Formats: sequence, structure tokens, C-alpha cells
Amino acid sequence: MAAGYAELLRTRHAARLLAGTLVGRLPNGTGPIAIVLFTRAEGGSYSLAGALAAAYGLANAVGQPLLGRAVDMYGQPRVQLPAAVVSALGMVWLALAGTGSALTAYAAVVVAGLFTPPLEGGLRALWPSVLGGKEHRVHAAYAMDAVAQEIMFTVGPLLVTLFVALWSPAVALVALNGIGVLGALSVVISEPSRAWRSEPREAHWLGALRSPGLLALLGAFFFVGTALGSITVAAVAYADDHGGQAVYGWLMAALGLGALAGGVSYGARQWAGAPERRLRLLVGLLAVCYLPLVLTVGPVAMAGLAALAGVFLAPSLACAFIVVDRHAPAGTVTEAFSWLVTFFGVGAAIGTAVAGPAVELGGTPAGFAVAGGAGVAAFLVLTATQRVMAGGGRGRAVAGSAEGSDRGSAEGVVDPLIKN
Repeated sequence: MAAGYAELLRTRHAARLLAGTLVGRLPNGTGPIAIVLFTRAEGGSYSLAGALAAAYGLANAVGQPLLGRAVDMYGQPRVQLPAAVVSALGMVWLALAGTGSALTAYAAVVVAGLFTPPLEGGLRALWPSVLGGKEHRVHAAYAMDAVAQEIMFTVGPLLVTLFVALWSPAVALVALNGIGVLGALSVVISEPSRAWRSEPREAHWLGALRSPGLLALLGAFFFVGTALGSITVAAVAYADDHGGQAVYGWLMAALGLGALAGGVSYGARQWAGAPERRLRLLVGLLAVCYLPLVLTVGPVAMAGLAALAGVFLAPSLACAFIVVDRHAPAGTVTEAFSWLVTFFGVGAAIGTAVAGPAVELGGTPAGFAVAGGAGVAAFLVLTATQRVMAGGGRGRAVAGSAEGSDRGSAEGVVDPLIKN
């Protein structure tokens, strides 16, 4: 498994692009918690802290597809780096101005969120040229990408707490965003990023959203995001009844460990059949693994259930990346990947909002029931739209050069292989 990923990373530019993208996305992964800690340190209420973090997340959800469309139209360097700089300046503005003026604080976090660069979608658009257009290697890179996401979202919050402990929440805001700019810079000055060009696109105000198959996928992953958002809240309620913050940490760590194990295993396997059918199976298994969480057993067993709940997350994401690539209209691949980020993130926000009242009304099991119900809803969306998704692949071949297609896989795939 690890040897296969190591072989991918030895490909010229691959390690640099993956590392640069992860570093560039640190502000996104750490933004909400950094905003909350900063607001509290400034004397702001929990309500203000939560509202500012929510405003940042909403602005991010709006900005990702818009900037993704701009990348498809104008190239990566012209959009990614300026956006990263403006986003960082938004956080600097917040750090300097403080939260004394709520209007100023909201404006600062909205700027920071709205201009967060779509590095995630940009990386997936680059994989075909970097990996020579070899489909099985591109698909393996998607699996590696999903695993790397789990690492980033685990390490990011730890970095925030470290910066706060060593210096202050304001320093954490500024420093992490400065590091993010350096990550974006590393990506956009690379040869693949500078050479990449999107396919010619049809002028259409809907952009990537004119694809029915993509809309079906986005609807499903809205509910996957809802499930994850609800788990974070339900896990807090569970920890309050079973030992406090340490238990919460163990549950979240177990969830991440399960996702890592599932992603690594998925990328090391050979798969046959259309990815749309495989995605439906993976999301169905994801839903099944969410359901036992409602048992709210003892902490050790609950950690095991949390790990099980994470196993099919990274594989589902990796397979979803392939499906996005197959269904995105020509010239919209970065925008399409950015829409996936947006729907997933909005779903997570809805999940946190719904799980709180569910816990208050029905206890901790009701909070976890939201996750199970959302997982089932994601599976039902994919099941109800399977004909649309099966007919949506556009049958294009992967381009092997940086100047060629922005597609990440051969779209007329019969037997996609993911083998390291």
C-alpha cells in the first residue's frame, strides 16, 4: 500500500504539488477553530465566535465554485495566488481590528472565506498531466488525495492549539494564513500549474451545474457532509456523559484512523466496473456503518464503532473524485471539484445545526441518528439517480500533457483500475 503511494510521490512534481496544496489549505482547515479561539481571547461571546466561524464557512462555500470557474477560465497562477493573498489579508485584518466592532469582524472573515483559493480542485485537475495521463495512476492519486485530507484535518487543529500555546490566537491567525500563502505559491510557480490549461468550455451561466450526473453526486455528498457534521456534535454530547474532552478526542481520532485505513486500503486494490456503481456501494456501506453509533455503548467499544464509521469515508471521497471528473462538462473540472467541496461543507454545517436540537430533544442517540439518517439519504439519492449517473460519462480520453485536457481519467471507463 505505502509502497504504491511512495511510487506516485516519486513522480516529478507530485510530492511538491501534494505538499504545497495541503499547506496551502491549512487556513481553510484551521480557520473556524482559529476564529473561535481568537474571538474568545478578545472577550467575545460564544455566540459571536460561532457566528463568525459560520460566516467564514458560508463565504468559503460561496467562493470556492466561483474561484474554481475563474481558474478554469484564466489558469491557476492568475487566480490561486492572488486569492490566497487576499484571504490572508482578511485574517490579518481580523487580527489587527479585533472583534470590538462586530461589523468589521464579519467583513474580515467574509473576505477571508470568500477568497480561499480552490487548491483542492486545482490539484485534481493537475494529476493527469503530472502522472502522464495514466488512468490507474490518476485514480490512485485521488485515493492518496483523500487520505492526505484526513491527515490535514487532523494536524491542522493541533497546529492551531500549538501556536496559541506558544504565542497567541492572533499570531495563530496570521501565521497559519501566511504559511497558506507560501503553500499556494509553491503550487502556482510549479511547471504543471503554469502550463495547465482547461479544455474549451461552452459559455453557460450554470457552468458545471448543467450536468445532471454531477448534480446527483453533489446532492448525495451534501448528506454525507450532514452526517459528519452531526457526528462532531453528537460526539461532544457523548463525551460529556462518559468522561469529558479526552473521550471526545479519542472518538474523533478513531474516526480519522478508520478513514485513513480505508483510504489506504482502497488505493491499494484493483477495482472493476463503472465507478458510479462502485460509489453507490461505498456510500451504502458508509451509511450502514453510521447506524451502530446510535447504540452509544461504552467508550472503548464506541471508539471501535467510530473507527468503523470512518472506514468507507475516504474510499467514498476518492471514488467521488473520479465520478466528478467523468461528469463535469468540458472546461469546468476545477469548478466541479469546488462544488463538491461546497456541498460537502454546507452539508456539514447543516448537520451541526440539526444535531444540537436532536440531542436536546432525544439525547445523544438522537444526535447519532441524524448521522445514520443522513447516510441513508445519501445512498437513496445515488440509488434514485443511478440512470442519470450511468449515462452521464462523456467518454473522453485522458490527456497526457500539461497543455492537454483537464480531465482526470478516461471517461469511457469499463474497468477502472486502482492499483499501486
